Amino acid sequence: MVESDQEYAPDASDDDLDAHQVSTRGGGGRLSKAQIDHAFNEVRRTWEDVVEGEDGTITKTIDSLLQQGKRKRTLKDTTPLQRGIIRHLIIIIDLSAAMTEKDLRPTRYLLTIRYCQDFITEFFEQNPISQIGIIGMRDGLAVRVSDMSGNPSDHISNLQALRKEDPQGQPSLQNALEMARAALFHAPSHGTREILLLFGSLLSSDPGDIHTTIGSLVASHINTTVIGLSAQVAICLTLVKRTNPHSNPQKHYNVALDEVNYRELIMRLATPPEAHTQQATSVDDSSSSTLLMMGFPSRVTDPKPSLCACHSRPTSGGYLCSRCSSKVCSLPTRCPVCSLTLILSTHLARSYHHLFPLQNWDTVPWSHATSSAHRHKMLCFGCQTPFPTHPIKTTKQLSKARLPTKPAFSDAQNTEPVSIEPSMAFRNRPEHDSVSQRKRDEDQTISESGRYACRTCEEFFCVDCDAFCHEIVHNCPGCLSREGQMMAKGDEEQRQNGAAAPEEMEGVVTNEEKG
Repeated sequence: MVESDQEYAPDASDDDLDAHQVSTRGGGGRLSKAQIDHAFNEVRRTWEDVVEGEDGTITKTIDSLLQQGKRKRTLKDTTPLQRGIIRHLIIIIDLSAAMTEKDLRPTRYLLTIRYCQDFITEFFEQNPISQIGIIGMRDGLAVRVSDMSGNPSDHISNLQALRKEDPQGQPSLQNALEMARAALFHAPSHGTREILLLFGSLLSSDPGDIHTTIGSLVASHINTTVIGLSAQVAICLTLVKRTNPHSNPQKHYNVALDEVNYRELIMRLATPPEAHTQQATSVDDSSSSTLLMMGFPSRVTDPKPSLCACHSRPTSGGYLCSRCSSKVCSLPTRCPVCSLTLILSTHLARSYHHLFPLQNWDTVPWSHATSSAHRHKMLCFGCQTPFPTHPIKTTKQLSKARLPTKPAFSDAQNTEPVSIEPSMAFRNRPEHDSVSQRKRDEDQTISESGRYACRTCEEFFCVDCDAFCHEIVHNCPGCLSREGQMMAKGDEEQRQNGAAAPEEMEGVVTNEEKG
């Protein structure tokens, strides 16, 4: 029997056990016992969230957890910021033997491919005028999976082809970063240059000095985001810190805890990043120009198939470039003849909501839902679903009920409730929720009345409409209907003024003739 490297010490002290703890900071220091106890206490006990209701079932608890999940997805930082809506992203996928682990079901490899397909669909839904390229790492080499393109179907088909192959060998982070830098070298300066690294291994087999490659990424203004599947790696943390000097490293480097957290980390990158001011280091990188020339081609259908300029394949339909009249298959794309960016007006409209996001809606307590000013709002303004009625409490329940220490529509700085009119309740909230973390925690609670109010139009919506409007529509139906009513009223007044003008002129002419 082969002897072990270390002997078992049953009477080892806590200090001896702490010496064998693996550091998660990448700096080599060990964690203290207080930090380990704090990390253990932070583990969430999900079984304590399941509470039996009055009817003896857990239906209300399940519904509450579902509403909390929907509410958490819709609550985002709504501060208007300058964002790069024209993005150039390279996805680097680890195809090494470490991806065969089954800690993420079914395997890391298959789950990563599936999540990448979902991410590409969501990415082009929110960034229609952006482009994506895919690179793989296996056997110490970098493999080009999909070229830089704005067609999501090509990327998804190339990812599906990876299912027939098995991950093998070791990854080479340096080779993959060099290939990604070469693919992003010709990206225009008005767009972003990003790299998303899905890293499942704990090592990298590199042919040279990887720190030189990281310096080249910094010089090319390429931002990197890393999602780990095993543990935090020191070289990945260094990569994130140097390529994102204006941001917190914890925002760009995370380790997936489970399948749900893995999906959340990937889907979070679909939102365009904040644009930071960068000094031009070369003539080609000058960002003095503020206008970008784009073409809006028209759809044509030929009676006979003709060759397209992008693939040189015979097609009967396509789009004609507005500058050189070359035919391309799909939009958005870049004209292969004159290099003009070709898009549709709907693509710009879909990217517009990132610059001016929809504000978060407020939770409505029963005191405001049953007030005289809002008592008539018994249906959701969006889907016309009836709201739940106020529960009738008995005397025993009222004696046990706990009154809230602070209403939802009081000032965050005051300790006593502020007496305001119900119609003005939604106008005294701060404009941005990101100012105070405590304020954000208050907004994340679900509404006890099942109602969520827009701060502008003060209309009530259900939680499903709240999620639909913030994730898909990105507009408030109440505000849009109010604008439509104001426009219709203005047209009616203009029509009445136009009809009254000839009568006044006729009266003036008649008086002049009499004179």
